[in-house]
Amino acid sequence: MLAYRDGDVQAFDTLYARHRGALYRYLLRQCGIAAVAEELFQDVWMNLIRARERYEPRAKFTTYLFRLAHNRLIDHYRRQAAGVPLSYDDDPDDPLIDSLVATTPGPAEQAALRADAERLLTLIGELPEAQREALLLREEGGLSLVEIAEATAVNVETAKSRLRYAVAKLKRDMEVD
Repeated sequence: MLAYRDGDVQAFDTLYARHRGALYRYLLRQCGIAAVAEELFQDVWMNLIRARERYEPRAKFTTYLFRLAHNRLIDHYRRQAAGVPLSYDDDPDDPLIDSLVATTPGPAEQAALRADAERLLTLIGELPEAQREALLLREEGGLSLVEIAEATAVNVETAKSRLRYAVAKLKRDMEVD
């Protein structure tokens, strides 16, 4: 990002290639609608481009990028009369499901894993927004607790609690099934 800030346009291509997948999946899982996620995705990158000359490395770049995404999501939610309904039906070829299924050799095992993965994605969608966001920042963004706290403007203990509650709820709900 420093190279891009200083005028190296090719550096943007590297940043985009490196972070586009995780950023898009984070936005999609947060809002649940592919068209909205695509719009938010483009807005985040445009905000990054507009802010490039003012960029100062106060945290890891991914923290900065996901902070931009978090802020854009908050703006989006504020414009909605009611929350955005969540659905993972927009992406039937979800890479998370495919990666989990690809590791199992037999068709019966693959079917069971696909069902479990789909159930997990549904449960992630049912988490309270703050918990879902903390989980997605950790899993999709690869952010640490400190970075999650920075990206969402909360203290580390709050980020830790949100993540802990999300994981506990997912484990409990997966065992019920």
